Amino acid sequence: MYKAESPARARATSWEATAYCSRGEADLIRVDDLRKNYGQNKAVDGISFHAGTGEIFGLLGPNGAGKTTTISIISGLLEATSGTVMVNGQAMSPTASTVKKSMGVVPQETALYEELTARENLRFWGGLYDMSGARLRERVGEVLALIGLSDRADDAVKTYSGGMKRRLNLGLGLIHEPQVLLLDEPTVGVDPQARLSILDVIRAAARKGTTVLYTTHYMQEAEELCHRLAILDHGKILAEGTVDELKKMVGEGEIVTVRGNFTAQQMHRALEGHPHVRTVSLEDRQAVLAVTGDGGSARLLQDLLGQALEVDGVNVRPPSLEQVFIKLTGRDLRD
Repeated sequence: MYKAESPARARATSWEATAYCSRGEADLIRVDDLRKNYGQNKAVDGISFHAGTGEIFGLLGPNGAGKTTTISIISGLLEATSGTVMVNGQAMSPTASTVKKSMGVVPQETALYEELTARENLRFWGGLYDMSGARLRERVGEVLALIGLSDRADDAVKTYSGGMKRRLNLGLGLIHEPQVLLLDEPTVGVDPQARLSILDVIRAAARKGTTVLYTTHYMQEAEELCHRLAILDHGKILAEGTVDELKKMVGEGEIVTVRGNFTAQQMHRALEGHPHVRTVSLEDRQAVLAVTGDGGSARLLQDLLGQALEVDGVNVRPPSLEQVFIKLTGRDLRD
């Protein structure tokens, strides 16, 4: 597994979360050599990672990569085959009730009572965490404001849009002010506006010191939201680091995607003698290349065309997590 050096501070973002430490005693989540087998199928295959106070740590990978299984084990819904999970310094298991109360869990499937109002749903879930009286009423109001549902607080949930239900689902996980928040694909199926609102709520929770474990298969979300992330596939962590550190795996310059009527062998020969070009992926009819140096992409394309290579299309862009995933797995994230 590729593992970037741990930075003294997470990658800077436009919203600048509160400082956190991602080592030692400040780890709110620590996972070591976690495994979950279903017969011969290894759903989670020896993964390890940690997340500190106020950190948003992402698990990025396609459907079936092991993200939901990992979160289910950390939340105590599933028992691991082997390995350890520590939450706030305590061992996690399906029977660890005290540890569970320090966590908020937001699953992919919404856990809402459709006949009840948003306020009633929040009161009910707050009661499950032993909240009551004035403090519960106050907290319900805070969460309704946070998720932008104050004006619809007393309407039945069944009248809500999909995005509103997703925001309320997130609110249920936050009602008891958890130290650790586990989010499993919380923006699936929502419109862009609802997605932005959900991400803002998550950032606000992290700023207050909540440790967030966030699973997604959306590259842009991972890049915008996470301080650090792990790329997960077939139950294994392939790489871990900040977004900038992971991008360095495919180069510091530009990523050039060339498509056309050529074979992989023809392109390989055409690239000989280009010391500033590194192959990210190469197959018949498509090459993804990392190019460094000022004007390097233009010189490369001029040379390829000069060799009578049939080029139908070219795309030039900065390095992205998509290219990192392709480099690590040989395929697109959505495949």
